[in-house]
Amino acid sequence: MNVGIIGGGTMGSGIAQVAATSGCVVKLFDTNQAALDKAEISLEKILNRLIEKGRIDTADKNRIQNNISYVDNLKDLADSNLTIEAIIENLDIKKKVFSELESYVSDDCIIASNTSSLSIASIAASLNKPERCVGIHFFNPAPLMKLVEVIPAIQTSKEVLDKSVKTISDWKKVVAVAKDTPGFIVNRVARPFYGEALRIYEEGITDFATIDWSLKTLGGFRMGPFELMDFIGNDVNYTVTETVFAAFYFDPRYKPAFTQKRFSEAGYLGRKSGKGYYEYDDNGRFIQGDSVIQSESEESQQLAKSIFNRVLVMLINEAADALFLNIATAEDIDNAMTKGVNYPKGLLAWADEKGIAWCVEKLDELYNEYHEDRYRCSPLLRKMNRENKTFFN
Repeated sequence: MNVGIIGGGTMGSGIAQVAATSGCVVKLFDTNQAALDKAEISLEKILNRLIEKGRIDTADKNRIQNNISYVDNLKDLADSNLTIEAIIENLDIKKKVFSELESYVSDDCIIASNTSSLSIASIAASLNKPERCVGIHFFNPAPLMKLVEVIPAIQTSKEVLDKSVKTISDWKKVVAVAKDTPGFIVNRVARPFYGEALRIYEEGITDFATIDWSLKTLGGFRMGPFELMDFIGNDVNYTVTETVFAAFYFDPRYKPAFTQKRFSEAGYLGRKSGKGYYEYDDNGRFIQGDSVIQSESEESQQLAKSIFNRVLVMLINEAADALFLNIATAEDIDNAMTKGVNYPKGLLAWADEKGIAWCVEKLDELYNEYHEDRYRCSPLLRKMNRENKTFFN
């Protein structure tokens, strides 16, 4: 298969590596020669590290490198069977690129976008053959993260969807098919991990470090929400939050937090700026500073439990609502969260473990305390509770 990748940044070059490793002939396109040079040098380093770890040998390295060529003219992608765009999250720019690309490729070439939150239907509308367009959303770093969301637009043909799913599966990725709605699965369902943690901080309940400690200690999350926002970049995470909030017609469940907005405005972006919710050295390593000392006291444990339960039940509610609105299957939703953002458990399986009645009770407690629509319980959870059902058992 001939694969064209548009965008020589971290994501585009990562997708190119995945496709080339699977035996595809890949052309990586960017108008910026410096970006292409950087991608080629970066791939050399990555492959050398894989050799050192015993993951590949020199022959594998040479094969992968020989499968990728670097081009600066969009016309060079004319022989592609599949193209994947991975450029700036700007709808107008994507539409312009797609429209030009279509004039070069064959009629049966699949044209895909790696967008994380923009409408696939809107992108597809820029094409003369919109049925060939589909969303193929990788997670960063693409070679390491197992999940890929495949998102058919309302215009996407079944043949294009089936081919896309098969191709990504052949690339040894776990595919989750998602409806074309804001944030798809992961960036929708994960919003409370950040949003509720920020809300807990803004209410003055405790500090960043304690919230992170609670979710890692009791929940088994690899990173706490503030650590993760610093890792992603507060500017990037805030922009996604704003985008999802507006796209859902300002549903209060997705309301951004002023704390993150102010940190972003101040340039406290996280690791890449040296300061975010925490401080980092020039190499992006965490600098231990003053924080609340966690203890084994009953008071400390109760605080940790209340924080964890509040964030968890909001995540479960979001996952349940995604299922209720047919965004994806229960299996794909749980796979998306465990494979896409490394959650310790699928949220719907977690709901079964905690008990559907527990979920409804906790959400009603929050709603009764705040009387905000943010805390409304998913109709699916209420129905399952009445009927004594579970998601998987």
